[in-house]
Amino acid sequence: MPLFLKVARRAYIAIAELTWGAVLFLFVAHLFVSYILLGIVGEDGLTGDVATYIYYYGVTATTVGYGDLSPAGTAGRLIAAFFVIPGAIAIFTAVLGKLLSGISGVWRKRMQGAGDFSTRVGHMIVLGWQEGASQQLLSMLSGERASDEALPVLVSRSLAQNPMSDQIDFVRAERLADPEALERAGISGARGVVVRGENDDETLAAALVSATLNSSIHVVAYFEYQRTAEIAERQAARIETITSLSPELLVRAARDPGSSQVAKLLLSASTADTAFSMLLPEGRAPIRYGDALIGLRRSCNATLVGVGRAGKVDLNCPADDPISSGDTIYYISDNRLDAGAIDWSAMEGAGR
Repeated sequence: MPLFLKVARRAYIAIAELTWGAVLFLFVAHLFVSYILLGIVGEDGLTGDVATYIYYYGVTATTVGYGDLSPAGTAGRLIAAFFVIPGAIAIFTAVLGKLLSGISGVWRKRMQGAGDFSTRVGHMIVLGWQEGASQQLLSMLSGERASDEALPVLVSRSLAQNPMSDQIDFVRAERLADPEALERAGISGARGVVVRGENDDETLAAALVSATLNSSIHVVAYFEYQRTAEIAERQAARIETITSLSPELLVRAARDPGSSQVAKLLLSASTADTAFSMLLPEGRAPIRYGDALIGLRRSCNATLVGVGRAGKVDLNCPADDPISSGDTIYYISDNRLDAGAIDWSAMEGAGR
């Protein structure tokens, strides 16, 4: 008796909570009992062939009711009216309800930051949220996405739900440096991380954890204090730090009028004449800086301004300085260029 009561209790809970197991059991039981009852009263036109019966049950449950199959006798019609139709429709409605509830639950989890994007590849991750500044940053990142690039993922501990659901995905974390939250954000497959915490301590911790979880990812971190930025760079060379440029811009603009406008144009993603970067394709011979400078100007209407290699950027290089495969070149253009679509070999000797 205790075993029977235990089984009965579990069955009651399953039916009360309408689990998938309970729905499946009710469906099979109702399908089978309906078949037996119709067979007993002689509805051979419905039960004589299994495929025919399943078709009849399906159109009945979904309320389609084509009318090509129906009980022929009074007893069969009563069984259909009081048992088959109400039960089949109720079970079909329960299945639809659970499906919609499941889809809605997944959507709510994603909106509330409980989604899992660990398999995502080639996307950007933003750690930290500041009203206004973060919205602009995320809008720019989303706007610059390639057609095949996934949405950026925001990781925040101060938000309860996705603030920009049409442009980004969202992961809620107890702290920005939480490895589990970063893994859910897809840190292993991300192309880059932008970190701006509420203070430099939070930014430093999140940047270091990000660089540790993905040994090849590029991390950009904003710091209020230069000393903290220097600590981050010493700990991980792959962390690119940015500090407030206001004092430098004030001095430069005072001595060289218009300098602040130049800086804004170069850093803006919404205007023409913006600074971009790209890797020189692998498997090709080195090219002179002067040749690349003239070649990019002629073929792409772009201006070469510098080369990055071994973690350092050199601006206004000598004309004979070679640029090799894997080097990063920086250029000014109205739009981002595709390195693979440029005929680099045609540039050889252009600057001589």
